[in-house]
Amino acid sequence: MSDEPAARPAGDMPRRAGAAARAALRSLPRRIRLRQGISRVRVAFWPIVQAALAAGVAYGIAVVVLGHTQPFFAAVAAWVCLGFSFDRELRKVAEVAAGVALGVGLGDLMVHLIGSGWWQIALVMAVSALLARFVDRGPLVTIQAGVQAGVVVGLPASVATNGAFGRWTDALVGGGVALLVALLTPGDPRRRIRDLAQSATRELALTLESVALGLRDGDADELAAALVRGRAAEKSLEEWHDVATKSDEIARVSVNRVLRAEITRLTGQAVLVDRAMRSVRVLARRAPATLRSLGKLGEEGSHRVTAAPLSGGLPPPPEVDPTADPVADLVVRLAHGVRLLAAALGSGTGLGQARDALLDVARDVDPRTVGEGHWQVQSLVLLLRSPVVDLLEAAGLPPEEARDALPEM
Repeated sequence: MSDEPAARPAGDMPRRAGAAARAALRSLPRRIRLRQGISRVRVAFWPIVQAALAAGVAYGIAVVVLGHTQPFFAAVAAWVCLGFSFDRELRKVAEVAAGVALGVGLGDLMVHLIGSGWWQIALVMAVSALLARFVDRGPLVTIQAGVQAGVVVGLPASVATNGAFGRWTDALVGGGVALLVALLTPGDPRRRIRDLAQSATRELALTLESVALGLRDGDADELAAALVRGRAAEKSLEEWHDVATKSDEIARVSVNRVLRAEITRLTGQAVLVDRAMRSVRVLARRAPATLRSLGKLGEEGSHRVTAAPLSGGLPPPPEVDPTADPVADLVVRLAHGVRLLAAALGSGTGLGQARDALLDVARDVDPRTVGEGHWQVQSLVLLLRSPVVDLLEAAGLPPEEARDALPEM
């Protein structure tokens, strides 16, 4: 009897490869969400530490200076006012502080006048919210006034151990500490926007490289992974645009107005990179049909989907033969320019290097020379022209010059 293992059936390996590819494709959105979650934690780390320290300081001041035994609302007010981001506009911090103080003060007063219960909570929350709307138009004041008044009335009477308005003075201390922290540590909104811009633009570069791999290898799974990656990046692009727009509005009236030029530029770049990503997703959807018409598309599940690392630097770009795969070569070169753009956006430095790399790509995006005689290939080249123009504008080129950089049709 032979000791050699039995040979596996010929069809077993493709099935195993297909299962592995499908598993990698299913796990791709999870890996992207994990990487985005790590990025959010990194951005929010120091604001959260500051807010936690401010809560502790407010609690300590209420104990040592005011002599309160359980100044719970001092810590709560400081934490609620500061939040967990560097986007601390002084007016909004003041609105939250006013809402907390109003709610806690009115709640304390009503508890001593009418006691606590279900109808007292309803009454106090309604009165606090209406009074807050009268005092200020900001929604934060109204929300915090109602919430804090309801909390005060709902707590057991034994908690109020510091006099009739002890909890109100605790809230004033917490709000005061929060305002002091906001004054002494003015946030630079550009830091967060730069981080978001770099992360989202890197996703575009990775999506382009995944498309290039799919074109080079005739890999339907890789092209599907590129489409999944592009769709998963929508949240990053939306967050970049939302934060930049909000910061731009704040910079008009705050001490950060001297930074508004860069913030406005980053807002416009968010729109352009988002448009480029949408065009690249169209390219990823069209590519399989083109490869199939040329007889270059492999069977689904016959390749291994490439996975980008969850943290750290970007993976090395794919190697492509420009003679054998001219369209894949254009996509790789475009991804290289996007990598440079991401680095420039993240550091706030000049865009010249990225612009030069993208201009070099733009000069070669000519369907008359790339894929000559194959209209399917030429259609892919045509699809590349739109994201190239958007990215040139994102790299600082005026719209007319960006369009003129392409070969004439």
